[in-house]
Amino acid sequence: MKLRLYFLAILFALSCTAKTNLQAQTEAGTNSVDFNELSESFLHKIKAEEDTQEIQNILANTTIKELDAALATNDKRLAFWLNIYNAYIQVILQNNPELYDDRGSFFKLEQIKIAGAMVSFAKIEHGLIRKSQWEYGLGYIRKWFPNKFERKLRVKKPVYNIHFALNCGAKDCPPVAIYEWERLPEQLAIGTKKHLEKTSEFNTESNVVKVTSLFNWFRGDFGGKSGIKKILKENDIIPSTKDVDIEYTNYDWTLYLDNFIEL
Repeated sequence: MKLRLYFLAILFALSCTAKTNLQAQTEAGTNSVDFNELSESFLHKIKAEEDTQEIQNILANTTIKELDAALATNDKRLAFWLNIYNAYIQVILQNNPELYDDRGSFFKLEQIKIAGAMVSFAKIEHGLIRKSQWEYGLGYIRKWFPNKFERKLRVKKPVYNIHFALNCGAKDCPPVAIYEWERLPEQLAIGTKKHLEKTSEFNTESNVVKVTSLFNWFRGDFGGKSGIKKILKENDIIPSTKDVDIEYTNYDWTLYLDNFIEL
């Protein structure tokens, strides 16, 4: 009887040890996920027309705490959310292009599962990437009561260049690059210059510059009209900010996917 109890005790101890080891391995595996690398792989797989469901599952089943800890710097957060936004635009609209017929509803629809929460493209853009800006506030009005998901996972310092990096699926959107947090400032600078060169037109005789409507919709993000002129001059679109008038061009919302660029 004593021998039997002894062996049962040994089996129980081994079972507990195995369970503890498995739990530790699981936790270590979860905590060791490089979410920036994962976001890059997401877009690489889309470009290669490979299945991305495994990546989507990892994103859905992580936790706010794990994601917050992994995205420890501002550049990591910016690069991650830019890649995630651009990747899900491709995935969802490639499978359901008809959703783009009602863009207003499409961007507000909570259709992306990340860290156990369903979020919308509007939430990612205005809440996480623009740091809780009210989407109709032209870049001048912050949200009053962002939820926990937004407060924990949003960027700490937004930058205006993201407007030349986010691709919402339209023909006039900036092309999709794969952003690496280590090179993010350089990539954003290059992408901004390329997009401004493509979408801007300066008339030397009238001193009028025609620019993308992005400047108009998010003018506060750029520092208002004076900030816009400064950005245009820094990117060699206009020779001087003095007495330059700005006109905003119409935006082409035609659905245009698979528009990738190397930066």
